[in-house]
Amino acid sequence: MTQQGVRWTADQVLALAPDAASRTAGSRLGAAGPWSEAGSSGEGAVWGLCKGSGSKPYRTVIDIADSGGPAYKCSCPSRKFPCKHALGLLLLWAGEGGAVSRGPAPDWAEEWIAGRRQRADEKRTAASAGSPSTGDPEAARRRAERRAERITAGTVELEQRLTDLLRGGLAAAEQAGYGLWEESAARMVDAQAPGLAARVRELGAIPSSGPGWPVRLLAECALLHLLVQGWLRRERLPDGLAATVRSRIGLSGPTDGPPTRDHWLVLAQYDTSDSHLTTRRIWLHGAASARTALLLSYGAAGRAPELALPVGLAFEADLSAYAGAGQLRVALAEQVTPPAPTAVRPPGMTTVEAAVRYGEALRSDPWLDSYPVTLGRVIPTPAGDAWQLADADGDLALPVTASAASRPGLWRLAALSGGAPVTVFGECGHRGFTPLTAWPEGRGEAVSLC
Repeated sequence: MTQQGVRWTADQVLALAPDAASRTAGSRLGAAGPWSEAGSSGEGAVWGLCKGSGSKPYRTVIDIADSGGPAYKCSCPSRKFPCKHALGLLLLWAGEGGAVSRGPAPDWAEEWIAGRRQRADEKRTAASAGSPSTGDPEAARRRAERRAERITAGTVELEQRLTDLLRGGLAAAEQAGYGLWEESAARMVDAQAPGLAARVRELGAIPSSGPGWPVRLLAECALLHLLVQGWLRRERLPDGLAATVRSRIGLSGPTDGPPTRDHWLVLAQYDTSDSHLTTRRIWLHGAASARTALLLSYGAAGRAPELALPVGLAFEADLSAYAGAGQLRVALAEQVTPPAPTAVRPPGMTTVEAAVRYGEALRSDPWLDSYPVTLGRVIPTPAGDAWQLADADGDLALPVTASAASRPGLWRLAALSGGAPVTVFGECGHRGFTPLTAWPEGRGEAVSLC
């Protein structure tokens, strides 16, 4: 079946899975066997009944045309989002077997779709009309001042902790273990500086990270010291850099300037999790503006964020940028069209140009671990025990990060290439290049490597 004249691929569907287990389970349900009464409408809705372990089948309905990406509803007890039944139904709908027929939705599906779209319309109407703020500006100013005071106290304490560490020698960090840094991170949480807390926790893992850890620990301590000093001297910084410091500390600011409307290609989507939060990163490329932008979405621990955009599809939308020098993060102001397949690809660059681009970005944000770039005409090749992406038309290469080299996506990339040049989007940083999405030479669909 097709949606508005276009077809999704299995890779684009599976890119929505919250984890590998859901991807595997959803793939098993992508056949007609367990499904009955499966159907779709021309307005972007898909529904079906899936046989489960109980006497009643699970009711699954998906709104593909939802303004925030596909929206799902299933009567199964799973807390994953989307569940395996939604993934299986999308795979069935995207296939060529004719198992999903076009027709009117049953009452149970139509009720949910109509209610969801009505609520979305009401939200858009309220947003366009503008609602007066009921908050007290003076009270908000006082709260901001109190938080700034707590952060300042926390940064002063952290600076003293770093001074003590360097005075006593880095060997003390290995002897103290992770508890030293976890205590400091907890103090930063109390100071309402979550960005500092996250960086402090990362320090705790360095002493056990293998040979050369003292050099890595010293470098990270230096960056943390720079961030602390940036906060303490924020009034003297240029506006853009001061906004970047606030963002790195963990203060969320408003979007800056008018929104940008473009046809945005979904370059990559992946999740990272800790004990409290699941963060989804969605990289976008503007077809007209040639701009790369980052959408962040959050979910509770163990639960995937609600916003999901399949890799390789494009949609028209207004995006609003956040303040900060060199910051790529945006907010989704309004989505005009649902995601649909496109022939647009981001332009590629050489490995040298990618390294230069990362270096330039560091001038605006010294705490930047990596920067999004698209490599054109590169070949994945083994280099001893590691991998690299080598320029097909030159003799230079970028090393693949150790974390990416251990993922199945690297073998998917090698298979896609087969020794021939490919276009690869990913994140280039001081640890190497992390490939996220690839396209074969010439024409071909995007392949997610996450």
